[in-house]
Parts: sequence; structure tokens; C-alpha cells
Amino acid sequence: MPRDCLYVRNFLLRLRNDKDGVVSLEYVIVAACIVTTVVLAFGAPATSPIGTAVTGALGSIASKVTTAVSAA
Repeated sequence: MPRDCLYVRNFLLRLRNDKDGVVSLEYVIVAACIVTTVVLAFGAPATSPIGTAVTGALGSIASKVTTAVSAA
């Protein structure tokens, strides 16, 4: 467990120093907020095409972030 924390800490320190990474992360956060707002505004259920697309996209983003953190 402490080794994993060390990997995450080192990843976050590199991300803080890498300005491109920070900007990319900010765009991802803004995009996630926009998507969430749109889904909440239209009340798309999880079984609708929009709900399915959002769920799939967020799952894909989460798995790629997990993979990136694991590789770092």
C-alpha cells in the first residue's frame, strides 16, 4: 500500500511541474463538469443513448487515468 501511495505522490508531483499535463487535466475536469451538467439538465436515464454514451465515456476516462497512474 505505501508503495502505491508513493507512485501516486510522484505522479502528482510530476504533473504539477509539467504545465501541459496540468492544462490537460483542467480540460478533462471542465469537460466532465459540462457533460454532467448536460445530463442532469436533460434528465437522461442510464438506459438512454445519451446516458449510455456518458457512462461509457466516463468509464473509459477512468480506466485510462488508472492505467496512466499505474504506469507512472
